[in-house]
Amino acid sequence: MPQVSPLRRTALNSVHRSLCAKMVDFGGWDMPVQYSGILAEHMAVRKSVGVFDVSHMGEIEIRGPQAAQLTDFVTTNAVHKLQTGQAHYTGLLYEHGGFVDDILVHKVAGDHFFLCVNASNQEKDFEHIRTHNRFDATVELTSDRYSQIAIQGPQARATLEKLTPVDLTAIKYYWFTDGEVAGVPARIAHTGYTGEDGFEIYIPPAESERIWARVLEAGAEFGIKPCGLGARNTLRLEAKMVLYGHEIDASISPLEADLAWIVKLGKGEFVGREALLRQKEAGLRRRLTGFEMTGRPVARDGYEVQVNGVTAGWVTSGSPAPALNKNIGLCYLPVELARSGLAIQVIVRGQAADAMTVETPFYKRAK
Repeated sequence: MPQVSPLRRTALNSVHRSLCAKMVDFGGWDMPVQYSGILAEHMAVRKSVGVFDVSHMGEIEIRGPQAAQLTDFVTTNAVHKLQTGQAHYTGLLYEHGGFVDDILVHKVAGDHFFLCVNASNQEKDFEHIRTHNRFDATVELTSDRYSQIAIQGPQARATLEKLTPVDLTAIKYYWFTDGEVAGVPARIAHTGYTGEDGFEIYIPPAESERIWARVLEAGAEFGIKPCGLGARNTLRLEAKMVLYGHEIDASISPLEADLAWIVKLGKGEFVGREALLRQKEAGLRRRLTGFEMTGRPVARDGYEVQVNGVTAGWVTSGSPAPALNKNIGLCYLPVELARSGLAIQVIVRGQAADAMTVETPFYKRAK
């Protein structure tokens, strides 16, 4: 019989179990899906503050005299426009224009870029970048050096500022700085995957349990909750943040995924550029579209979408939206149908359930 690889564990695994979290296999990682419940955790982030262990995410570092050129060549966004201390969201593409992954690029210095990549893709991403490295730069997979904790919600800053001398108000959205959290060296990034304000901190794994405890202590007055992958998913869906393996994969381009804003075709050569130019010239055939269910049925990933009784696409993500008191989802539709206000049907357990396409994001936080 083939051997089954053991699940990988973050440095906080024993903490999650001590909190009686419900654990699941997530892309080969033993991860908490919920603690007190997805609804309670979701609303804690929307109303106050929640903390997530996202240490399963991977880190890749690119260094050297031509680190910027390599990073720009393998990603879709304009790396050359980043300032030191700034981050951006971007795509890592195959030559045919489909996604290898969606990632964050942080410019640590002119010769040092820090990439945060999806957990199940980190080895694949590393090999992809290494294969395309024709520059005077080194590529290193450094995931084992970091734990990542996300503190998210309206009270995230008030929680974290108790633990660091860094002036968090000086860190603009999608910027970062290196400092200390609870006396430990940390990279503090004003980023997140929830649609709320918040920070993601990168720390040594050996310090994870202590810092996790300190974050919970600091956020106690705000009713902080530890949050699992279930709430992370409903939060990102309300904010229309895509998930690899659902909205994007190797068969889908950023133009189809409504992510043209991360593609800078005018910056010059990058992997996948020619394919995107051809697709743009020929015209898109499908586009990612948001919808709301008309009644109580919940659309789930993979469900068929029909228009006037004819199959038109599929649901990529669907769930209740706790902050909106609606059932929402994302789907791919032919481009001529990918507009708001269209009546569609989602096939739920063999029955056609009514829905309506809508503008996205579904939820946008008050600034």
